[in-house]
Amino acid sequence: MQAVEDGFRLHAARDYAQPLKPYLRSPRSSHIADRIIAMPAWIGGEDPIAGLKWIGSKHDNPATRSLDRASAVIVLNDSSTHFPIAILEAGRISALRTAAVTGVACRYLAKQGFQEVGIIGCGPIGRAQIQMFCEQFPHVRQIRLYDLKPAAVAETAGWLKATFPQTAVTGFGDPRSAIDGADVVVTCTVTDRPYLAFEWLSPGVFLANVSIMDVEKNVFLRADKVIVDDWDQCNREKKIINQLVEEGSFSREQLHAELGEIVVGSRPGRKSDEEIILLNPMGMAIDDIVCARAILRQAEANGVGTMLSLF
Repeated sequence: MQAVEDGFRLHAARDYAQPLKPYLRSPRSSHIADRIIAMPAWIGGEDPIAGLKWIGSKHDNPATRSLDRASAVIVLNDSSTHFPIAILEAGRISALRTAAVTGVACRYLAKQGFQEVGIIGCGPIGRAQIQMFCEQFPHVRQIRLYDLKPAAVAETAGWLKATFPQTAVTGFGDPRSAIDGADVVVTCTVTDRPYLAFEWLSPGVFLANVSIMDVEKNVFLRADKVIVDDWDQCNREKKIINQLVEEGSFSREQLHAELGEIVVGSRPGRKSDEEIILLNPMGMAIDDIVCARAILRQAEANGVGTMLSLF
């Protein structure tokens, strides 16, 4: 959480470099979640470092191969010499930093003392979100779950009861019921078709649209505040916000803020308990590199890791 918040502060200060990430897609696959993405970034501050996350995703890995949908590595480079200094497994880093983005955003955009959280999608990303809520927000009393696969709901509910017994959990048979009355809603799916309508949302909800394609266009147009992590990263790849811009119904001027601006206080966060606030986080390489840097520094301090003689 601290590393991700530091990353947003660097983003707001423009003390970073982050090229638009290229998507490598096979012409043999048409699913939106089938891709390999290169995510480079340089981050400044007192301990500048550069790096690249190389993350592959295949939507049918869990069902057909018993593998996680996503896999990744991060390579970190010394800021002075540009030599590579570390290679890290990054599937877990990706899941945890994604959850940490939601957590940092909740500090500024969710109602204070929120108690009910709706999670749509019970895969690794959904579980990381649940872990974050249970560890970082002790006032959360209820986790509401939905997944296309009832078995995934049951498995996640069992894990939650065993791991965080202080938090109640309920599974639902449809997504609308799962988020009805929730104070915070997080989408964690691989859908390529929007389904979540504005009419589903309760007054005062904070919606973290983590999986990007779940939210219908009317949510962007009717929410009280729309926030992104990085406008240039979000307004591309035919995602919903990009479609709205190309149609002429949404623009940078209609955006309330980038999240870093809210973290540093240059733009306001939540102002009332009635506001419906949408966060559309495309996912920044900054998030990955700032987390990988924190992990590397801890590893160095504790003398863990395998040293390779490459150069």
